[in-house]
Formats: sequence, structure tokens, C-alpha cells
Amino acid sequence: MSPKRPLALTPRDIGILAAAAALVLDQGSKLLMLYGFGFAQMAHQCHEYSEPVSVLPFFNLAMVWNCGVSYGLFPASGPEGTAFLALFSIVAVAALGRWLWLADRLTLTIGLGLVIGGALGNLIDRLIYGKVADFFDFHAGTYHWYVFNVADAAITFGVIALLYDALLKPEVRAGNDGA
Repeated sequence: MSPKRPLALTPRDIGILAAAAALVLDQGSKLLMLYGFGFAQMAHQCHEYSEPVSVLPFFNLAMVWNCGVSYGLFPASGPEGTAFLALFSIVAVAALGRWLWLADRLTLTIGLGLVIGGALGNLIDRLIYGKVADFFDFHAGTYHWYVFNVADAAITFGVIALLYDALLKPEVRAGNDGA
């Protein structure tokens, strides 16, 4: 009787776990902020900025409904724009999911997983509310960066991982041993 080998996770498995973690953290933080802390009552229109709650000298919590994609880019106007962004998200997640399924490098699969999880988190908001809930407001003095959420951060770090993988991965060529 041979000893059982521990279950090893493949890069694909880790990418799927990254997607799941990003999605759960995003949706959990949004539920906490919207309903646990009552931010759902603070702002109602797109890009309306609620009264901020100061947490640190450089960080506030504030309610902003985002009608565009990450960081307010490409704002949608009306139900048609929202439907277009939702459809775009679904197509992007499907394409990235296929890429993740075929990928075998850890950095690549983690990056893809983070982008997929973030896109799904914002898609869920768009389908439920017609817009995306953002809360995190970093600032330096009077200069404020975009208000964002966990999904936006996951997408950003996922893209960084994808760029890292694309720019710094060792190239492997068939028949070339580096000599």
C-alpha cells in the first residue's frame, strides 16, 4: 500500500481560487459597507460623493455609485449603456476564463483570476443596482484618487501580474537550450 500523496494545486486551481477570493472579498466588503455601515442611504446618483468618513489622514470611506467601469472610466448613460457594460463584462470574463483554463504559469493564472473575480464583482453590482458601489478614497491633502472598491483593486493587481508575466517571464523556445 503506497502512502497517499498530498493534493497538489495546479496553477489553474490557484487562479480559480484567486478569482473566488477576489469575488468573495469584494461582495462581502460591499455588503458590509452598504448595509452594515449604512452607506446605501448616503448617495443615490452616479458620481454623487457622500459625506466622507475619515479613517486615516490619507484615507476616507465614502459612498460613490459608479456608472462606468473601473475607476469611473467609460460612464454608461441609461439602461442601454448599463446593459452594454454588463454584456462586455460577460464576454471579457468568458475570454479570460478560457485563457485561465489553458494557462500553466502561476503569475499568469493569479493575474487572470484577480481580473476575473474583480470583473464578476462589479458585474454583480451592475446587474443588481444598475451601477457599481465604490467606497475607498485615498487622498493627499486636497488631491483625491478615484474612489474604488475591492473589485477595482483586484483588477488593477491582476493587470500588474499579467504585465509582470508578459514582460519578465523566461522565454522557452523549442530546441533552444540557451547556448
